[in-house]
Amino acid sequence: MNFSYLSIHSLIRWFVLIALVLSLIRAYQGWIKNKSKNTFDKILEKFILFFLNLQLLLGLFLYIKSPIVHYFLQNFKTSLPQTELRFFGMEHITAMIISVFLINIGIYKANKKPRKTLYFKTIALWFTPAFIIIFCSIPWSFSPFTSRPDFRFLTDLL
Repeated sequence: MNFSYLSIHSLIRWFVLIALVLSLIRAYQGWIKNKSKNTFDKILEKFILFFLNLQLLLGLFLYIKSPIVHYFLQNFKTSLPQTELRFFGMEHITAMIISVFLINIGIYKANKKPRKTLYFKTIALWFTPAFIIIFCSIPWSFSPFTSRPDFRFLTDLL
């Protein structure tokens, strides 16, 4: 298997998205049913934090090494009107950093709640905008901003 850093970054997004969707489902159910956090929620929280922060570090590495970003930064004024260059040079990285902060802050605040039943409400309120930002900022194959393979790691194997 010859995975590139970009392939790993693409693969990890699926772990992050699946974990976030599962966490949001549990958060809204827990909020509506006034439940408390259990062991599974603690494991899910750690899973999200690990893969989300790993994804951010890998993304920052790719950002620094990217020829697209390098070109964007060197030719800022002429690149700004070009959707794909602007997306990778500015929009993607900014949106993802904001989302990572929202999720990290959400988990921190949720764990500080005096009533354990407020955990899920806090998670839902912080994770929902983060998930929307992440989902809209991924370069999906159907994205209006730029198009990349949805399963890059599979195309690298072929």
